[in-house]
Amino acid sequence: MAKVYDVPADVLIERLANILKNEDIPAPSWTPFVKTGAHADKPPQDSEWWHTRCASIMRKIYFNGPIGVNELKKDYGGGKPHGYGAAHHRDASGAIVRNAIHGLEKLGYLEIVEKKGRVVSKNGMQKLDRLATEILNELILEKPELKIYR
Repeated sequence: MAKVYDVPADVLIERLANILKNEDIPAPSWTPFVKTGAHADKPPQDSEWWHTRCASIMRKIYFNGPIGVNELKKDYGGGKPHGYGAAHHRDASGAIVRNAIHGLEKLGYLEIVEKKGRVVSKNGMQKLDRLATEILNELILEKPELKIYR
């Protein structure tokens, strides 16, 4: 059985976002209007960015868990230019990260570790590993030399 480490991140996140769309993880009503953080100039151009962000957060917690909201805010933040000077780091929006985490917890994919943050639950780990196995099997059909990762 393949793990999340064995498949490309962009393919996994795209597929997981499509699954989360169908599994009733509702996007908040404010998602069409909000920027993703103080470093961003405009709201995201992709109308389905909420589910992509949820999938990305779930993958990041799979790799780095237990991880808290503040660490995820730093990871999703970016540089904000200040005139002619160098860009300074600004964190991403905490409300986006928190709402995504709460939605994933309601589905049973994340669990709280007291005083440390969130980790992927057994149910969430099975979901991600099965999805990674499906993706790897499809990639093996395209490129047979990837069979060593099975």
